[in-house]
This record gives sequence, structure tokens and C-alpha cells, in this order.
Amino acid sequence: MKNYLIKNGRVIDPADKIDDMLDILISDGKIKKIGKSLNDKAEIVDAGGMIVAPGLVDMHTHLREPGREDEETVLTGTLAAIKGGFTSIACMPNTEPPLDNPAIIKSLKETIKRDARVNVFIIGSITEGRAGKRATDFHKMKKVGAVAVSDDGASVDDDAVMSGALEQSKEENLLIIAHCEDRKMSGDGVMNHGFIATKLGLKGVPSESEYERVKRDIELAKKISARIHIAHVSAKESVDIIRRAKAGGIKVTAETAPHYLALTEECCATYDSNTKMNPPLRSKEDADELKRGLKDGTIDVIATDHAPHTDSEKDVEFAFAPFGIIGLETALSLCVMELVEKKILSWPELITKLSVNPSKILGIDRGTLKEGAIADIVIIDPGKEYTYEKESIMSRSKNSPFINWILKGKASKVFVGGGQITVTDNL
Repeated sequence: MKNYLIKNGRVIDPADKIDDMLDILISDGKIKKIGKSLNDKAEIVDAGGMIVAPGLVDMHTHLREPGREDEETVLTGTLAAIKGGFTSIACMPNTEPPLDNPAIIKSLKETIKRDARVNVFIIGSITEGRAGKRATDFHKMKKVGAVAVSDDGASVDDDAVMSGALEQSKEENLLIIAHCEDRKMSGDGVMNHGFIATKLGLKGVPSESEYERVKRDIELAKKISARIHIAHVSAKESVDIIRRAKAGGIKVTAETAPHYLALTEECCATYDSNTKMNPPLRSKEDADELKRGLKDGTIDVIATDHAPHTDSEKDVEFAFAPFGIIGLETALSLCVMELVEKKILSWPELITKLSVNPSKILGIDRGTLKEGAIADIVIIDPGKEYTYEKESIMSRSKNSPFINWILKGKASKVFVGGGQITVTDNL
């Protein structure tokens, strides 16, 4: 394997409290040395004007394989990850069939071994068939490589089933990632409940459908003294509930997604089905509170919730289109524009949310540049402006509301296990 020496970059590694102009020597796929004025016969990688950080880690990606390879595959999804600066992703279990048993997880691992261009970690299902009726065997799924469990796309409605799952998760030390939605409240709503939904003639999804379930899941976790991670937080009330839970010593972590920071419910006024997602885009007040939650540490992670759908699926009336947008290729730029440029987060704080914290929460050995660590690295051009064009999207699906936006901040190179990949339009 080739050796590399990254020079002249601003090295940011919040895990080891590093923010300095340093060099990094990569040898045999690992970080051999980090320091000033290093010399070696390795290939020089000039990172002048760039930020060098641990490779980004997305703990919420929908790869769709097996079953919906028309929407995304392990190959296309991991190419999209590279484009966005992600060197590790965790794939959600709402595939067809779902990832609810060791056999299907083993099969997916073989596909990953063959096709993946970045590290792919597997999240198994909480319940069989993601039906919310009977918990899966966490021990068996962990044994074959699941790093967490979730029924994402569906909430576990039954208190007893969720409590049993939390008991299992505590026993196995296997994190539950909770999709918090009371479907009796959300019903057949398609966007945030309120004046704009009424004006557009669309059925609304009240924020209560999220935050009441957040409250319930946290209370159940507290009773059992189990860890719980709240997925894709969108409502200001959810942030407050999580904040108070953390202050009370409950083992809760949480994530939000870049689209909840960059867009609001007003974007649905065009009836563009690429603004339809679950949970829905909320109000400006909700977006502002999410940013406060990121700043004060209430929200630990920024995850993409990358949810591919084909053009034919999305090219229908708003009410009938599926929920979800792609996000791997735009997440970094949106975070730079909404958080760093607006001085809500510093660069080290952003890297913490995009790399360090997801690694810690999932318990994977990523998110650091310490000597001896696996050389998963991203080099970021913080001032790079570019137009996000449909033709250059690496994901198999193109369902993004950000197409034709001028974005800022872009991955220039990534190293995956010490292997260098230059990020270009077509990789």
C-alpha cells in the first residue's frame, strides 16, 4: 500500500483536541505520525488552504439494497458518500426484506465487501419485519456485525415491545436508534401542520406526533437505564425534552439533519415533492431551536437521513409522493453555510458533530486522527463554491431540493483505510 504525507493543512481532530498546522504521515493504511515539518519518502499531498479532519461518519443512510436497487445500491450510495466527504456510513434496515435476522445481515455484508467504496456499518431492525410486534434477537444480530438497531421509518408503538427492546439493548450494549412518530397523530399528513399547510390545501403533521413519542421513548429508557438515540429531530419541543433529559442524567443522544437547518415548511409552497420528508420541514422557530441545540450540545450529531427515491416515484402530486431526500453529497456544504458561516458552530465543533460523536455513539473505531488510527481522512476546501447539478450526482436517485443551488465548502480528497481518492464530479 502506498504511503502519503499530507502537508500544509489545518489539521482538526476534536477527539484529541488538535487544531493546528500539522503534517500527517500515512503508512500501511494507518496514521503513522502527526506533527510539524515531517519528512518521508511518501507521496506528498498538498493540503494548503484546506482543512484536514477525520473522515465524516453518517450514522443514518438508506442504501436500499437489498430489494430497491432501482433507488440506490451499496456501490452508488458509497460513491455518493465519497463525494460528500464521508468515509463511513451506517445503513438503515428498511430494505426489502428488512435487516431483521443474521442471514440477511450476512448476505448484505458480502455485498458490502464486494461493492462498497467506504466503510459500511449495518443497523439491524428492532422488530421482526419492522412491524413493531415482536423484537428481533439483538444478540444474534450483534454477533454477525450489527452496530445498532432501529425500525427507522416506523416507530415502535407498543410500550411493552419497546421496553423489551430496551432491556435487550442494555443487556447486549447495542444502541437503539428511535424513529419517534405517533402515527395516530401524524396520520396521512404530508407536511408540517399549520397555516401554510392549510393555505396549500395539504394535510398537516403536528409536531406533537414527534415530541410526544420522544418523551415516551426517553421515559422508557430512563426506567430501564438504557441508552437511546433519537433520530432526525425536527421539532423545537423535542430539543427541549432532550435537553432536560440530558440534564437529568438520562442516557440519551440525538441527531438532526442538514435539511432541517437549511429549509423550512415555506419551501413546500412550490409543491415540489423533493421538499416532502418525514419528519416534515418545520417552522423557522423550529430550525432556530435545532441550531441552538447543536450549539449547546443537546443535539450530538448531524446525520444525512439520505433517502433515495426514483424520479418516477417523486414525479407525482405532493400528497402521493414518498417521503425523503438524498443528502450525502450536500450535507457538508449545507452545514458550512448554515452553521460555520453563520458562526453557530466552529470548524472543530462541526467536525465533532459529523465525525467524532457519531463514531463514539455507534462504538466504531473512527472519528480520530491519532497515531495508530485507521487512516480515514477528509480534506476539505472550506471556501470552494460550486453549483450542485443533477448531472453530477453520484447517487442513483436524484431527489434533492438543492439541485442548482450554489453551495460552499466541499471535500477535495478522502482517504479510506489509507487509500487516496480525489473527489471530482464523476469520481
